[in-house]
Amino acid sequence: MSDALTLPAESRERAGKGASRALRREGRVPAVIYGGKEDPQPIHVEAKLLGLQLGTGHFMNSIVMIEIDGKTVRTLPKDVAFHPVTSRALHVDFLRLSKDAKVEVFVPVVFVNEEASPGLKKGGVLNVVRHELDLICDGDKIPTEILIDVTGRDIGDSIHISQVTLPEGSVSKIDDRDFTIATIVAPSALKKAEGAAAAAEVAADSNAAAEAEPEAEAETEAIDEAAGEE
Repeated sequence: MSDALTLPAESRERAGKGASRALRREGRVPAVIYGGKEDPQPIHVEAKLLGLQLGTGHFMNSIVMIEIDGKTVRTLPKDVAFHPVTSRALHVDFLRLSKDAKVEVFVPVVFVNEEASPGLKKGGVLNVVRHELDLICDGDKIPTEILIDVTGRDIGDSIHISQVTLPEGSVSKIDDRDFTIATIVAPSALKKAEGAAAAAEVAADSNAAAEAEPEAEAETEAIDEAAGEE
């Protein structure tokens, strides 16, 4: 489960683009807390501290405890707007979480025991179709990552969601099909070798047919001659 992060914040009295630009010049990032049957609460947080938390790699699926006005609000980040050039955070949306809340999160997948995969050991390639899983999780049991074991997987094998054991309190948001997460495919070199072998077989068959053709013609002529003598 993701560790909870703590983020101090201050109330944001003024709204609008001008006020937001002023906050950013002061090293702050405008944000809002919404949901939980309460009115949205505009806040602002320290840009450097937010940047450090974004750098953890699991900010979007971590519980963030926002400390504001002497109380702590339990939230989940839902959206971060970034500057298109500098990639600096411009605004953050946080969702309030009640004690028994269920939330939708995208959790990264991590493949383990690749050395125990016959397909990978012989040069196959792990083709990842989904790098994240769209999950519905208990608010207090959000996983940091989903581990997928590739032990025994060979070239041509596929890994589907039905073959993955999800942590307690988590289910797949997509429940109407057994979608593919990854496959093990032959590398380009192996495919070329297989193609060359197939071409060689075709060529061999063609050569055999060409060699057999004169013999067949000679046999036909012999039969014709015998028939003429009769």
